Amino acid sequence: MVARRDQRRRLRDRVLGWGLWVLAWLPLRVNHALGGTLGWFAWALRTRAARVARVNLEICFPEQTAEWRKRVARRSLMEMGKALTEAPWLWRAGPERLRQLAPAEIPCELDVPRPAGQALFLVAPHLGSWEFAGLHAASFGPMTSLYSPLREPEIDRWIQEARASTGARLAPATRDGLRQLQAARDRGEMIGLLPDQSPRRATGAFAPFFGHPALTMTLLPRLLRRRQDRVWFAFAERLPRGRGYRYHQILAGPEVADADPETAVAAINRLVEDLVRRCPEQYNWAYKRFHPAPVGTPGPY
Repeated sequence: MVARRDQRRRLRDRVLGWGLWVLAWLPLRVNHALGGTLGWFAWALRTRAARVARVNLEICFPEQTAEWRKRVARRSLMEMGKALTEAPWLWRAGPERLRQLAPAEIPCELDVPRPAGQALFLVAPHLGSWEFAGLHAASFGPMTSLYSPLREPEIDRWIQEARASTGARLAPATRDGLRQLQAARDRGEMIGLLPDQSPRRATGAFAPFFGHPALTMTLLPRLLRRRQDRVWFAFAERLPRGRGYRYHQILAGPEVADADPETAVAAINRLVEDLVRRCPEQYNWAYKRFHPAPVGTPGPY
């Protein structure tokens, strides 16, 4: 029984590996077309992702028409399909090719010298191509990013090796990973964070996101405390037909490092909300951002 289960797992890993290899070698335009089609099917089949997306858009954009929310939800699932299929392509692309896909200007002061010991935080929500943004930024210097390891060891190892090809280092979401982030910060390197994942209650605080309470991680203000680091909130908008990516960015103020966690995470959510409003159809609305709900409040899902 155990041998049969191991055999099925190895077969699954081979199939996944083959699928990733195919996606890595397809032209980006074809890759995105395939991803968009997968997302369209996720919408047409009324999957759980489609339902969550519609709930989130009803919460965040009550002033918009039902037709607008339906269109954005469908487009969002199609863009998330592209995010899934483009990742292997981006892992194989290499630094030079990645730079060719970005606009002429270099975003977030990536090429600007900083004082010794001053870190550069790149905070990218699940908006546009966060995979491209992380790999592209890492081509300008050492960068450590927090991530959650996958359950499939072979696929996880391939992802780590692929991301490391441009200089990226991955720190697992553990105590050891936190120490790696702190060490990179103290060396004055780049640090990549995703600010819109719901943390455990002990490591987060509730703050408004589109006017509704969302549990938000306090990791960024803790890393910034009593420091003078630079913090950019940014995302890489995915351009049509595989033409590349265009950056949107905001230089964060000192409020994201406020000693009061609720003040800091409220500032973080305002910045994320600002970016999302620029391109709502490329945000991951299928994520249960408002779970868990505050104690005593019914959850929306």
